[in-house]
Amino acid sequence: MMHSFTEKRMMILWSLCLIFSLSYLVVVFPSPVKPLCRPDQRDALWEFKSEFYVDSLDGTYVETKPWSWRNNTDCCSWDGISCDHNTGMVDVLDLWGSPLSGPLRSNSSLFRLQNLQSLYLGSQNLSGIIPESVDNLKYLRVLSLTSCNFFGKIPSSLGNLSYLKELDLSGNEFTGELPDSLGNLKQLSKLNLATTNIGGNFPRQLLNLSELTWINLESSQFKGMLPSNMSSLLKLEYFDISGNSFSGSIPSTLLAIPSLIHLRMRRNKFSGPLEIGNISSPSRFKTLYLGKNNFSGPIPGSLSNLVGLKLLDLSFWNTRGSMVDFSIFLHLKSLTFLDLSYMNTRNVVDLNLFSHLMSLRDLDLSGINLKISESIHLSSSIELLVLSSCNVFEFPEFIKNRTNLYYLDISSNQIGGQVPEWLWRLPVLRYVNISHNSFSGFQGSVDVIQGSTTQKLDISSNTFREPFPLLPTSMMYFTGSYNQFSGEIPWQICELVDLDTLVLSNNNFSGSIPRCFEKFKFSLSILHLQGNSLSGIIPEEYISDSLISLDIGGNQLSGELPKSLINCSRLKFMNMEDNKINDTFPFWLSFLPNLEILVLRSNQFHGPISFIGDSLSFPKLRIFDISANFFTGVLPSDYFAGWSVMSSVIDIVNTLPSTFAGRRLEYYHNSVGLTNKGMKMELVGSVFTMYKTIDVSGNRLEGDIPKSVGLLKELIVLNMSNNAFTYHIPPSLGNLTNLQSLDLSHNGLSGAIPPELGKLTFLAWMNFSYNGLEGPIPQGTQIQSQNSSSFAENPRLCGAPLQVTCGGEKEEEATKQEKEDEKIEEQDQVRSWIAAAIGYTSGVVCGLTISHILISYKRDWFIKIIHS
Repeated sequence: MMHSFTEKRMMILWSLCLIFSLSYLVVVFPSPVKPLCRPDQRDALWEFKSEFYVDSLDGTYVETKPWSWRNNTDCCSWDGISCDHNTGMVDVLDLWGSPLSGPLRSNSSLFRLQNLQSLYLGSQNLSGIIPESVDNLKYLRVLSLTSCNFFGKIPSSLGNLSYLKELDLSGNEFTGELPDSLGNLKQLSKLNLATTNIGGNFPRQLLNLSELTWINLESSQFKGMLPSNMSSLLKLEYFDISGNSFSGSIPSTLLAIPSLIHLRMRRNKFSGPLEIGNISSPSRFKTLYLGKNNFSGPIPGSLSNLVGLKLLDLSFWNTRGSMVDFSIFLHLKSLTFLDLSYMNTRNVVDLNLFSHLMSLRDLDLSGINLKISESIHLSSSIELLVLSSCNVFEFPEFIKNRTNLYYLDISSNQIGGQVPEWLWRLPVLRYVNISHNSFSGFQGSVDVIQGSTTQKLDISSNTFREPFPLLPTSMMYFTGSYNQFSGEIPWQICELVDLDTLVLSNNNFSGSIPRCFEKFKFSLSILHLQGNSLSGIIPEEYISDSLISLDIGGNQLSGELPKSLINCSRLKFMNMEDNKINDTFPFWLSFLPNLEILVLRSNQFHGPISFIGDSLSFPKLRIFDISANFFTGVLPSDYFAGWSVMSSVIDIVNTLPSTFAGRRLEYYHNSVGLTNKGMKMELVGSVFTMYKTIDVSGNRLEGDIPKSVGLLKELIVLNMSNNAFTYHIPPSLGNLTNLQSLDLSHNGLSGAIPPELGKLTFLAWMNFSYNGLEGPIPQGTQIQSQNSSSFAENPRLCGAPLQVTCGGEKEEEATKQEKEDEKIEEQDQVRSWIAAAIGYTSGVVCGLTISHILISYKRDWFIKIIHS
């Protein structure tokens, strides 16, 4: 009993000792406590937040960084903030994707965070320039400023960030070249300058950066040849210069870099034959993108040595019409992506040849004549298949068993009959392009497509007719133009709640635009209904605020232009031609900051096209066609002073967005007619990025031709015929050095043809007929090559190509003196408009900055005026 009691006492004693020991450990070795953010760091962050406003109107920003920060809490716990555990100094600031707007100031409190090592400010609307004071953050290892709307020059002070390892400036609008100082960043391993508009030759300062492993210069404006000594980039693994204007041959020193794994050079101007044998480590190579260049000659047989290759693009290779040994590709067993599209080979290729590539997922053989046998065993893992323009006559049956297929393009072949019913049962099929064939219908019932997973469908340029198919509610892009559909536009289309693009152009639809289109008020970005027989008015509520492209030309629509278009701030393309719209000129369209193409031709528009004492400003407009209407009035002399894009060499690329599975797809087909060189022509697709035209012909405009037209130096077509313009032809037209077509016929112009026009070397077509012009026709190759009809019905005009000889020396001397006087007067006035234009261009930058604040107020005021 005593022994048991003693044991109990010992157990209690040991328990107390254990508890005491554990308590001692807790006291002596406390658990780590997260350090509090230093007050100076917290204040700097809080002030930095206050330097910007929120680019959001719906309140969704409230719980996003930095708007979720609370001033009375530890800033090291704030979303997007990380601190050094020893010092409490902020070392990471990650505000990527936050709704911040406003400039990054040179004295920003951001630069007080001097221990910052990683800074991420991507996908913001910061705008302005990157301040030189960025080098205050001298310990930065990572700097990511992607897609922040920065412009101007890249600051040379970036070269002072000697610890920098990663620099991402992609997706901005910089000008100039890369500063030489970036050659000082000896620790830099990753550089991303994609889509930055930086120009010039390849930046040779990069060759000094031997630690670089990753370079991306995609889709900027680089040109010239690559340096011959690329081998100094000893550690380079990833090199992407796609989408530039590099030319010449690929230096052998680049291919010989032993660490190189991924080489992307597509969409450049490289030429000549290619020697793949220079590749140092064939087994390491994973990516080789050489497509859409000017390479010529045979496909290098040494390609078969790249046994580790996964991605290969040799599209648009010029084989000079020779035969290609396609067995080269059979050795590349690891290929998952193969693009051989548009090789100009004479081969007829058996598709079964590629059945040995069992890992293949993406295959593009467009433009190659194919033989498709019934026993084909193409990889069952195929996900993307493009067989466009392959001279195929029957729908490929082997597709039926390709259950992984999500992308199918068999456009521009000669396939007829009905689209097979089994196609729509493929379980993951998302994109289908069967356009430009001879399909007449769909197998099965009218709802055969409705149960499919298809989101993007292009059936344009076939012979489809009734019944119109019921589409799946998941449909986002539908293009059915150039078919034979008739009757009213089916109301079932309005059930497509995610519809972004609807193209029903050039069918036989009649009736009015369905009232249910108001369901697309906030979703539809592309609406093309041109070339039908639609009638009625265009109700205000049908206009989607998200519109980028609107084409309803070639119908019988009437009434006024919907004033709700003023809300379409993204609108780039608007075509209303050949309708019965009866309205005054829509001055309020100048509030649309992105409008590039405006066509109002052949309607019943009337009244003046200018406000008294106020010039019209369309800073991004490239095509302006208001011909064949009833516009009247006099144009102010400075009318064209604010038309910036037509005055500069800046090209605005057609940026209507559509990206699917890494491939750029255009689900819209912009097209518009214009008169060029006296003939009607149609602009389609990428041609829009070249043409800069003005057509005001066939109206009742009067007075002088505005002298500010001479500012539009990039203009290609100018048509002011069939109006009531008077006085002299402005000599400032001689500044239009890119002009190819000029029509001033059927007006009341007088005086001489300015001799400056004889120096326009691109001016291939001109028409001055039916005016009151006089004096000698200027001498110049282009003018002398014109037909005499271009100068007809000007009784006092003389000289070649007319058969009328000019008068004596006195008359010529008087005419010459008159021209000199006019020239001096014109030069004085043009100088003043150039000054005005320069002032305007400078103002645009500031104006666009404050327009976000003012536009809503001004727009609402304007709408009230319109409706009052």
